[in-house]
Amino acid sequence: MKSGFIDKLIDRLDKVDPEEIQRIVLKAVEEKGFLERVFDVLREGIIVTGVRGTIHSVNQAACDFFGFTKQDLLGAAVYEQFPGIAWDELVQAGGVVNRDLEIFYPEHRYLSFYIAPLDGMEVEADEPGPGGYVLIMRDTTRNREVHQREIESERINALTMLAAGVAHEIGNPLNSLHIHLQLLERKLKKKAEPELAAELGESLSIAREEIKRLDFIVDKFLHAVRPTQPRFEPADLNQVLEESVAFLAPEIRDRNIVTTLRLDPSVPVINLDRDQVKQSFYNLIRNAAQAIGSDGELIVTTGADDESIWVRFSDDGPGIPAEKVGKVFDPYFTTKKTGSGLGLLIVHRIVREHGGRVDIQSEEGRGTRVTLFFPRVEKRIRFLPPASQAGVIDVDSIPSAS
Repeated sequence: MKSGFIDKLIDRLDKVDPEEIQRIVLKAVEEKGFLERVFDVLREGIIVTGVRGTIHSVNQAACDFFGFTKQDLLGAAVYEQFPGIAWDELVQAGGVVNRDLEIFYPEHRYLSFYIAPLDGMEVEADEPGPGGYVLIMRDTTRNREVHQREIESERINALTMLAAGVAHEIGNPLNSLHIHLQLLERKLKKKAEPELAAELGESLSIAREEIKRLDFIVDKFLHAVRPTQPRFEPADLNQVLEESVAFLAPEIRDRNIVTTLRLDPSVPVINLDRDQVKQSFYNLIRNAAQAIGSDGELIVTTGADDESIWVRFSDDGPGIPAEKVGKVFDPYFTTKKTGSGLGLLIVHRIVREHGGRVDIQSEEGRGTRVTLFFPRVEKRIRFLPPASQAGVIDVDSIPSAS
């Protein structure tokens, strides 16, 4: 890369005092080192190439994005080291070109980068056009996550508005139908012949049951999307989990399902709404039990790190097909024949209102693992206990819930 200042200095070299030359050179070296340090600490990845795509300069951020070292990249061609970048197409477009890039190694992330021609660089082999190019890359993974959360929040808000309409448009007519069915039943018993009353009474009974089922669906939907304010109080998450499992222990034992709790005793007390968190645990335990059917195993594990406290429910049921895992939080989506499709939506809402998140991993034929992450009240440096200290508790040994 040529410099106009250096060209002028060379032209006047015979007129400049040697000591002045030494001072200029030392200053240039210092400034070069300073600029290189700044270049390396930039969070944006920067790659400077020649006209043919040979990499002349690269900063540390660009190396970290792709899992390379500077030695790997310097002197190499962009299209050889990054085959996913259509180099010829980019440079032929001319001017500044912006693209988005998804990379999978060393970690999955999204990059927004643009390539721009550079003037002032020494042209390689008398090639026409610019002397080189600069690629500037920015990690947009977090921005995408924020955008996804915003979309999700808008979806929940829309569901909340829909819930208000459902309560008014469906709830009231259902109550009216229930009342009129009761009136019809009384009149039949008084005035109709016994045989006709029995026949019509059976139809009325079926109608009442269907109304109850519709009312149940509406009620579950309202609980899934209705805005609620958690009442936070200090609580031991392990204890809340034990109480939840104890409450459902008879139902689980009837299915001949072995449930094991592996609770980390070092999990700290955190602020949470006990009733809401219990509800999320009930839903996940029942989901796992229904998925297993019978003669299976459910393992519940707790743990903590500097960022969060987590609870993991692992079952050995049939699992969820890969194409359906991303839909499990959608309202009314279910993989069960008789499911309402609202259980996981409620879990997701409760955990989100606690500032946490839900992670689901499933493999068809091998089971499902659902992990709830709750944020810590405080973040402190501490030693994690050895894995052998995490207790294994038999469900039968847990006192029954009062």
